[in-house]
Amino acid sequence: MTDHLAFLVLGLGNGAVFAALGLALVMTFKSSGVVNFATGAVALYAAYTYAFLRQGELLNPIPGFPSTIPLGSDLGVAAALLISVVVAAILGVILYLLVFRPMRAAPSLAKAVAAIGLMLVIQALIALRVGENAPSVGPIFEVDTFTIGSSAVPTDRLMLAVVIVGLAICAGLVLRYTRFGVATEAAAESEKGALVTGLSPDRIAVANWALSSATAGLGGVLIAPIVPLNPVAYTMFIVPALAAALVGNFTAISITVGAGLVIGMLQSEATKLQTSWDWMPDAGVAEAVPLILIIGFLLIRGRPLPGRGAVTRNDLGRSPRPNHLVLPGVVGVVVAVLALVATSGSLRLAVIATMIYAIIALSQVVVTGYAGQVSLAQLTLAGVGAYALSRLTEDLNVPFPIGPLLAACVAMVIGVIVGLPALRVRGLPLMVATLALAVFCEAFWFRNPSLNGGLQGAPVESPSLFGIDLGIGAGEGYPRIAFGVLCLVVLTAVAYGVAVLRRSGLGASMLAVRANERSAAAAGINVGATKLIAFAIASFLAGLGGSLLAYQQTLATAGSYTVFAGIGLFAVFYIAGVTSISGAILAGIIAPGGVMYFAADKYGSFGDYYMLISGILLVLTVVTSPDGVIGYLHRIPLPGRHRAPVPPQVADQTAPTTPAPSSTSGKILLSVRDVTVRYGAVTAVDRVGFDLRSGEIVGLIGPNGAGKTTLIDAISGFASADGTVTLGGTTLNGLAPHRRSRAGLGRTFQDIELYGELSVAENLAIAARRAPGDTAENVRDVLRMLEISQLGDVVAADLSQGQRQLVAVARVLAGQPEVALLDEPAAGLDSTESRWLGERLRAARSHGVSMVLVDHDMDLVLSLCDRVIVLDLGSVIAEGTPDEIRRSPAVVNAYLGTPSSAVAGTDEAEDSSTLNGAVSESHSPTKEMTP
Repeated sequence: MTDHLAFLVLGLGNGAVFAALGLALVMTFKSSGVVNFATGAVALYAAYTYAFLRQGELLNPIPGFPSTIPLGSDLGVAAALLISVVVAAILGVILYLLVFRPMRAAPSLAKAVAAIGLMLVIQALIALRVGENAPSVGPIFEVDTFTIGSSAVPTDRLMLAVVIVGLAICAGLVLRYTRFGVATEAAAESEKGALVTGLSPDRIAVANWALSSATAGLGGVLIAPIVPLNPVAYTMFIVPALAAALVGNFTAISITVGAGLVIGMLQSEATKLQTSWDWMPDAGVAEAVPLILIIGFLLIRGRPLPGRGAVTRNDLGRSPRPNHLVLPGVVGVVVAVLALVATSGSLRLAVIATMIYAIIALSQVVVTGYAGQVSLAQLTLAGVGAYALSRLTEDLNVPFPIGPLLAACVAMVIGVIVGLPALRVRGLPLMVATLALAVFCEAFWFRNPSLNGGLQGAPVESPSLFGIDLGIGAGEGYPRIAFGVLCLVVLTAVAYGVAVLRRSGLGASMLAVRANERSAAAAGINVGATKLIAFAIASFLAGLGGSLLAYQQTLATAGSYTVFAGIGLFAVFYIAGVTSISGAILAGIIAPGGVMYFAADKYGSFGDYYMLISGILLVLTVVTSPDGVIGYLHRIPLPGRHRAPVPPQVADQTAPTTPAPSSTSGKILLSVRDVTVRYGAVTAVDRVGFDLRSGEIVGLIGPNGAGKTTLIDAISGFASADGTVTLGGTTLNGLAPHRRSRAGLGRTFQDIELYGELSVAENLAIAARRAPGDTAENVRDVLRMLEISQLGDVVAADLSQGQRQLVAVARVLAGQPEVALLDEPAAGLDSTESRWLGERLRAARSHGVSMVLVDHDMDLVLSLCDRVIVLDLGSVIAEGTPDEIRRSPAVVNAYLGTPSSAVAGTDEAEDSSTLNGAVSESHSPTKEMTP
């Protein structure tokens, strides 16, 4: 037992570094909203700076100059430590000012990708300037030991942990009790609010970046005597640090630091167990700790769908629909065949590598470009396919092509497992999970001699079909054209399959999930299943690419599938264009080992700088063009390519203002009974109930904050609620939003959550797929009914505000719901457009759609609805016909705050005028609030 305790204490050293980096991550995130993947690289730079200062030299990061600058004499521990920490702080400020300050308004995901680019830049610079000649680092703390049982434990681990914990306590006190800390919290909550109160968010962010980078640098320096300097190892310290920060939700310093210490201790104990117990694998158990922690916390703390008001922008660029497949495909195949025939030796090998990496890039297109789930593990999944192929061909003698297909299936299973957190999370946490998977697989599988050939690699049997050798060959004929043709066939099939996926209903569902998960669920899409399908398809394609890579190298080697190589390949994919098939082909060309890399290395001697250039280009791409380099090529006008005509504005239509006759005799379609929604101690909706009959339009009005949208959320399944909701005799309680949609309940959202990447017709088709009848005909009918047929081919992102409102309504109607819940469809429309919208809604009712309408436009509500329900503070205060609501003293009181007795004696005209004027004022731009 004492031996285990000794290893736990030994783990405090690494745990302290994880805690320091986690603390730096929290400080950066709190001030600027950036998950800084480059934190480990900053710690690495500080550690190298310290090591050279102790030898009397200053590390010079600028290529083309001497790698170090002599200082004349060695520096002592204190001076070298202080200078290294200051250098780290300056580096953090430079990174913020050059990259993240211009990206202040960018989505968090874009900032994280930019941070990955900076991580590549710093690591590549250090590798170029220092190489393999890493200086040794002497002890910083006094070397001593104490015994736990039979084990001797160095005291420097404890000292390191004490320093980091003390630093965390100081940081926590500063952020909690000082003016600077209060300013940081204020700027994190609201940048505009900070500006109004005289605070400078820029200065606050600069100070926090300096402090967080100094903290990371201190951790890197203090761990240097314990862990030998290694560019990749130090950079990958970010994974357990990210796990610690996730446990602390990127806000709680004490929890983050404690989690970092515990992770280090558990990893040390895992190392002890794998050497003590024969049944445990020889490697990789320690790397499993952060992966298990990350996946576990994400599954426990995540939510199936983002909450109302959550920011969902990912800014990954547009994913163009491949409308023409035959001609580009034929041209591409011809060019590839000519390239194989006309080349030989290394150049032909580069052509083959281009095809293989293009296949892996297509897997990234599916999971990231289509489904919006950023994965850093695609090369790792390719490695899974390669190593699985070795087992299948060498141990089980599985023949070609069954072997690579089964190997791809193995990769698919692993990909789905790591994609499980996608059921409850999205964006950055999922990216962290894929990075942790990559680290674990490399250590546990690829470099584990008990699972494969170890450092020598795992051999792969050459492919053959019907006696025809399809292998890459050896000797004078290397590489053989037959293998190149095999790669071309697989690439063509994969590219065509990805193109068909983009044009299919499943592909449209993926793009809908990428654009807005709440809206996708409201359209009947199972968001979690769609994400997992995307992971499965992408992992299968990556496994195919990995199998071909193993065939090319004749064995699976860990060096081909390292974590850092995977991150570099992700950078290449993103630079080329991660949202399109043409971008994937370009990614294959510029990937390490591809044609452009071959040319740059042979004729320009840029091979050593490839990773550095990739990191710089990744940052520039994120900042300037999320579509990637291919986006510029897509915008080049070609013969036969034309822009869609600018759609005309909604015509000026005059609608009758008299209400439609009431439909009180129809059957009850929607029954709401005692629905209550509570958020902690606040009751947002209190025992609300009403019925909606067939062919009826019921209005739902009330002051801002009355609970109207919350009630709609409760009915449609987006908010947890007590009470009963019944649709057509079927109880909807407990059903997920997409299941309620499929049951016949459609809805719109206040913020018009369209799928900006898709055309109007594609937006409607997503909902129409689950309606009876022909999907295309259903879409055309709805477009004609709302008189917006001219918008069918227009991309939703290019619509005007009024057009977006109409398309949002049209998408609901395309699903042919029994009941449509319309949440402020007239928001942002002028009076003419609002009247025109009312006419279109009457037309929809004549086609059998009953509606619940929430809107602030009283002219629209009172002229269109059969009955009106009025909410105030979550409770129903009035219900009746529009005329009855106009005369209701309780309604006037709710809007004006006037005692009922003051309005009881007014005539009907005055009541109507007062109510309309009051609601109009409450909807003015200066007083509008979220319901």
